[in-house]
Amino acid sequence: MADIRVFSTKPYDRDGFDAANQRLASPHDLAYLDARLEPSTAELAAGADAVCVFVNDDLSAPVLEALSAGGVRMVALRCAGFNNVDLEVATRLGLTVVHVPAYSPNAVAEHTLALILSLNRRIHRAYNRVRDGNFALDGLVGVDLAGKTAGVVGTGRIGAIVAGLLWHLRCRVLAVDPFRDEHLLELGVEYVGLDRLLAESDIVTLNCPLTPDTHHLIDAGAIGAMRRGAMLVNTGRGALIDTQAAVAGLKSGQIGSLALDVYEEEAELFFEDRSEQIIDDDVFSRLLTFPNVLITAHQAFLTREALAAIAETTLSNVESVVGEGPVRNEVRR
Repeated sequence: MADIRVFSTKPYDRDGFDAANQRLASPHDLAYLDARLEPSTAELAAGADAVCVFVNDDLSAPVLEALSAGGVRMVALRCAGFNNVDLEVATRLGLTVVHVPAYSPNAVAEHTLALILSLNRRIHRAYNRVRDGNFALDGLVGVDLAGKTAGVVGTGRIGAIVAGLLWHLRCRVLAVDPFRDEHLLELGVEYVGLDRLLAESDIVTLNCPLTPDTHHLIDAGAIGAMRRGAMLVNTGRGALIDTQAAVAGLKSGQIGSLALDVYEEEAELFFEDRSEQIIDDDVFSRLLTFPNVLITAHQAFLTREALAAIAETTLSNVESVVGEGPVRNEVRR
């Protein structure tokens, strides 16, 4: 049994973790905190065995040092990505870091496809028009996806499903990944370099992790190399795209449409109701002015199945650390 402080929690997190915890022979002591983990809140974890954190929690050196000083020995990420963790410092402090590498690839892949279909057929605009009693179809013309070229950047667990779904829609599918998926090759997916993928694709979808090598993978140069008028979709991590470059691409028409479930400065925006506030982010506010932009607030993971899998895997990871068996899903430098 471990004392776990769970940061950045919402009702859907608590429901999933409570259900998974109750199934354990020795349930953990879960303390749910609304606060995001950052330097000013790290003291809330004092005395705990572990912290459980999400994508926008701050696991930089000052936070990790404060956690270690308070007795914390484990960081349990309830997500796949770990770009928000200073792994070098965690290793130096003796903190074990674990994550959830595959909670529900289908959830993110299906949301990716939903964004593509919605943006192509202007469903977000049509929905609002009909609610306002406007039944005109002007400005809602889409294209058949069959026969178009779709470029999938990253064919891991999620990207492979995205590529397969697009293939089933009869797209020609190009892919970029250092590791080739044999099943995709059998379908006829072609692995190419990023430059060729950008030049030939009508749709570019980003399903790769954020690393130093992929930070701002889509910058002004990459946008300039894209087929003019292409759709760009990101359900990976926000900083895969240089957002200011994307705004310039939208203004020039080089980017035909843009769908985002993630945003590089989302930590100060997403997961909270800010409908009564002024959004103090000029770049994000500019994105919202474009009719050919569709944004969801990091909800691609949000299915019942994914939430259950996240909770079960996270608690299983904790069990492996506090028990005597091998540590599961550890993240190392």
